[in-house]
Amino acid sequence: MRTEHGHDLRHHGDAEVRDDGGSLVDLAVNVRADTPPAWLREHIAASLGGLAAYPDGRSARAAVAARHGLPVERVLLTAGAAEAFVLLARALKVRRPVVVHPQFTEPEAALRDAGHQVGRVLLREEDGFRLDPAAVPEDADLVVIGNPTNPTSVLHPADAIASLARPGRVLVVDEAFMDAVPGEHESLAGRVDVPGLVVLRSLTKTWGLAGLRIGYVLAAPETVEDLQRAQPLWPVSTPALAAAEACVGPRALAEAAHAAHRIAADRAHLLAGLARFAPEGLRVAGPARGPFVLVRVPGASAVRRRLRDLGYAARRGDTFPGLDEKWLRLAVRDRSTTDGFLRALQRALTD
Repeated sequence: MRTEHGHDLRHHGDAEVRDDGGSLVDLAVNVRADTPPAWLREHIAASLGGLAAYPDGRSARAAVAARHGLPVERVLLTAGAAEAFVLLARALKVRRPVVVHPQFTEPEAALRDAGHQVGRVLLREEDGFRLDPAAVPEDADLVVIGNPTNPTSVLHPADAIASLARPGRVLVVDEAFMDAVPGEHESLAGRVDVPGLVVLRSLTKTWGLAGLRIGYVLAAPETVEDLQRAQPLWPVSTPALAAAEACVGPRALAEAAHAAHRIAADRAHLLAGLARFAPEGLRVAGPARGPFVLVRVPGASAVRRRLRDLGYAARRGDTFPGLDEKWLRLAVRDRSTTDGFLRALQRALTD
């Protein structure tokens, strides 16, 4: 569905695997496969005995703060990172918000739903979809950017993003996929020297908790207070709080770091396979650094339909501002799954 803004901002990858897509091999949703792990499921299940009491987020909030070396006053727990976009749109008094695209469309959708006129900065394919700080208007008082960016998989230098900070400007950095980057070396989480910085994190991607809804905001205490006032009472459930505390503990951080390296190796395998289709006109945006890759394919819409017939779901790219119907996003999966997909892609491109 197209909107008056030219793109269906409410379309997300899960639409590809609902209903008749439930049996497809899922390359459309950017949630790590085979998650949550058994130990995390058991930990969450153990929290169910406390459902009669109202949720108490103090312990989970303190654990998140400790994970990033921040005081608790700089942490707000949310029902997934998506709730944070709604809170920012409703709570902050901004006049000229700007979203850097292509990127996750929910921030713009939330801003528009809250009555804001939203400006767009469109990064260019010929520049590798890399950030040009000079392209952001000086009078923008809210700037939203993803890092690494969904769907381009580009990891922007932290210094380049930090250079967007200005007095009177809120700089929102969506780091939902940063824990899939080995070493998180371009993260701004934990920084307190960047004025107006708001970092959003999700625990649903790496840990497979999209159905539980848990994420958090890292920001100045006054910003956290503004957002908290816009939240309903008890916005994060007891099981989600248990998950949050577990997912920022030493065991989980070590497992996530191992998974990030495995994702990098699996992504390299996918990229090597995709390179074989260069003669057919397939091009990969990049360099890719997230748990997904963006590809430009001649006849991508028809290719996506053929892939569905062959048992694979890919994410269409034309719902992202700055992209069109020639683009597909592919989640990184294990080598066996990737090999099966590459065989299907060969057929989809040649049939």
